[in-house]
Amino acid sequence: MKKDIILAGVGGQGILSIAAIIGYAAVETGLYLKQAEVHGMSQRGGDVQSNLRLSDQPIASDLIPHGKADMILSVEPMECLRYLPFLSKDGWVVTNTKPFINIPNYPDEKQLMEEIEKLPQHIALDAESIATELGTVKAANMVMLGAASPFLGLEYEKLRDAISFFFGRKGEELVKLNHNALEAGRQFAEKYMN
Repeated sequence: MKKDIILAGVGGQGILSIAAIIGYAAVETGLYLKQAEVHGMSQRGGDVQSNLRLSDQPIASDLIPHGKADMILSVEPMECLRYLPFLSKDGWVVTNTKPFINIPNYPDEKQLMEEIEKLPQHIALDAESIATELGTVKAANMVMLGAASPFLGLEYEKLRDAISFFFGRKGEELVKLNHNALEAGRQFAEKYMN
């Protein structure tokens, strides 16, 4: 088993939480894990990118070569397109459709979505709307993780356990909210997978 994942978005969208939960679930499964430095975290609204590599064999490098990523998991649509050169020909793109407009010349949203729709294997969802319906927009990252979960090669229960571990000290209500967000994202992906 080997999964190479590009995590992308902008600062403040919860990329670190996604990486931590996937990493915890992978380690609890007995997998090797390497993660490249997360870039962009020092600036809220700045672009963020991280390489996350999981394998049942030792991993030599923490960087994913061009054309080798099994998935781009992006919480921002423009950012998913930025990293397409890393995607393998059989790879999946799982992206939020709600833009975070942080630059004056942000591309036209319709054109962004047209580019995403051209991709042969993609899941595109408005994670912020789904999370808001569940109780808070802050859970949009867990909706995105749920949408990516069918492609991670990890047991779903391990992801739920990781959420319990990371959010448990903040109370059972927050754990339940994030579990619900994870499940909503997974249900969306299962409905729209090609």
